[in-house]
Amino acid sequence: MNDILIVDDERDIRELISDILKDEGFTTRLAANSDECMAEINNEPPALMILDIWLKDSRMDGIDILKTVKRDNPDVPIIIISGHGNIEIAVAAIKQGAYDFIEKPFNIDQLTVVITRAMETSRLRRENASLRRRDVSSSEMIGNSPAFRVLKGQLDKVTKSNGRVMLTGQPGSGKEVAARYIHVNSNRASGPFVTVSSASIEPERMEEVLFGRETPERGVEKGLLEQAHGGVVYFDEVADMPLGTQSKILRVLTEQQFTRVGGADKVRVDLRVISSTTRNLPSEIAAGRFRQELFDRLNVVPIAVPTLEERREDIPELARHFVETFNKGQGLPLRDLSEEADALMQTMAWPGNIRQLRNVIERVLILGEASGPIDARELPSQNDAGGEDGRILLSGGLATLPLREARELFEREYLLTQINRFGGNISRTATFVGMERSALHRKLKSLGVVTSSKTGARVAQFEEEDV
Repeated sequence: MNDILIVDDERDIRELISDILKDEGFTTRLAANSDECMAEINNEPPALMILDIWLKDSRMDGIDILKTVKRDNPDVPIIIISGHGNIEIAVAAIKQGAYDFIEKPFNIDQLTVVITRAMETSRLRRENASLRRRDVSSSEMIGNSPAFRVLKGQLDKVTKSNGRVMLTGQPGSGKEVAARYIHVNSNRASGPFVTVSSASIEPERMEEVLFGRETPERGVEKGLLEQAHGGVVYFDEVADMPLGTQSKILRVLTEQQFTRVGGADKVRVDLRVISSTTRNLPSEIAAGRFRQELFDRLNVVPIAVPTLEERREDIPELARHFVETFNKGQGLPLRDLSEEADALMQTMAWPGNIRQLRNVIERVLILGEASGPIDARELPSQNDAGGEDGRILLSGGLATLPLREARELFEREYLLTQINRFGGNISRTATFVGMERSALHRKLKSLGVVTSSKTGARVAQFEEEDV
């Protein structure tokens, strides 16, 4: 969202500012008086307002508009523009909530710098507001596979403590959901949960965003750490944090206090810190991109979040959960899944993990039928080598083998896929493939399939007894 509303009674000023902002990639709306301004805001609040103090032939002046907008849309930053004789009024406006002021005639570079900063503030406010609006479902843990039960057991052990947790795992595996689960079930559940998106904040702005700032014109602006006081701060992709900021975060974790940018007073905070990363932090440390001391502080309780491939047994339940979520949140059709769709999803590759599964379900609900169970044909193709006439097209390597070797290779891969699909449960696998349990054991042995008690990408996981 980069929509900016420009309010000025001088047409030349409105159009000049609009042209400058369009060149910078923003979209603009223009208003010449208070009635036009309020109509635009009531139609759709902008991401940012540029507002003149004096508006000729208007029911409301700039101060009145400022008060009204801050009352009804407090998250919209407002930049005041004023002539030289109105500086005192502009400063007073800032004390009433304006983001900044620019004196006429304004410097174009100054204007773009202030607007860029204000737009980033607007984006962060929207993100935080969106996070606050999320209901408890954003922390709901879904699944029953062995890998999931291990994860949930670890999370349950750390909820009541105040220890720092480091969540590791592939992109889309559910690290933020795990962090929110810890928060919702902790003694800090009534406090805020503030996310620091380390990868999306510009490095030169990181300290200002985290610690806040103090200026004579605007006074105190709280940063994310101060906003998280009494609750949890979640460092998403902490490996992307600039080295200079890492040393200051280390000091905050040690002293539980910091100084705002431009300020002199110490600010004390009570925080629980949860971090996540998709990278190998020891390798980042060896490469000089991450501080060993900070890693030691954050990695008090390391928890690995499993991939979706390690918990294929949970895919049908997760898929139905997403169907319900999209039905409640977007009004998409409430559809069940056919047995064929369940089976296909459990054998598909999911490099994007749970996030990819969620996206697939959303796409099917949008583009698919309005009712009836989701069929396997509606799921995206993953080059399953199916011919148009229903034949199975053999890969080059398989097609060159003698029949006996090709059959053994197919059976081996097929049974490995099914065992992993059922979370390693031999009895359920045997039932699905239509074999006696003892016969399946003999078949696996004859095919040279070696099973282990731990899940691997290409190694079957199974348990001697049903789970």
